[in-house]
Amino acid sequence: MAEAIIAGMVKMQIVKPDSISATNRSNPVRLNQLADAHGIQADPALKYRYIQEADILILAMKPKDIKNTVEEIGEYTTKDHVVVSVAAGIKTETISGLLGHEAPIVRTMPNTSALVGQSATGLCGGKTAQEEHIEVTSKIFESIGSVFRIPEENMDALTAVSGSGPAFFYYFVEAMLDGAKSVGLEEGLAKELVLQTMLGATSMLMQSGKEPSELREAICSPGGTTLAGLDVLQSHSLNDTVKACVEAATKRAVELGKMNA
Repeated sequence: MAEAIIAGMVKMQIVKPDSISATNRSNPVRLNQLADAHGIQADPALKYRYIQEADILILAMKPKDIKNTVEEIGEYTTKDHVVVSVAAGIKTETISGLLGHEAPIVRTMPNTSALVGQSATGLCGGKTAQEEHIEVTSKIFESIGSVFRIPEENMDALTAVSGSGPAFFYYFVEAMLDGAKSVGLEEGLAKELVLQTMLGATSMLMQSGKEPSELREAICSPGGTTLAGLDVLQSHSLNDTVKACVEAATKRAVELGKMNA
């Protein structure tokens, strides 16, 4: 995710590449790759200097790494830093507590579609974050897709829907591909058909202004092929299964926040 954010900022000219610095725990090879690919600063020896001199710190890491990282860098930060978290489930108040001062915290949740500039990113500010902090963070994440400002109490649900959501869609595509091959379609053709069908359906949803149920019903005719397939999905409780999937992912986001507080 860190590289997607860097690439987006550089591509959209949010800042000049040499104004971006990157550091990590213990992987200088990866830092060199980022520097070579994007023209940013990434000298491992300057880690703490980068942190001290930064205006905005983006914590692009897994939830389990937040506590140790923030405690490590805390002494090099001040209340003038804007601290942006990309860690699932971690509340803004948790990061404030770990820092030990009142720097503005902005919590975000992008998704992996950031790699192609199509992320759906949720964003909320902590108690000391002002509108200017929200706006500058929004601008950064708009470089990798769309940004949705929401209350923090909704962030765990958003994490399930759009943060984890791509994996759920990919899983459905896998099932469609298996189905296509089971009825005799060659693998390459099956993939092209399924992906184009998904793209077309998404475009219809976004451009038609109609509800999913309207578009679904418009394809169905009594005794037709579409209803035959939908009857099977309904008999296997697809709706209940997907709801349970989203609820389980939301619950896990909440648990991660508590585990890493």
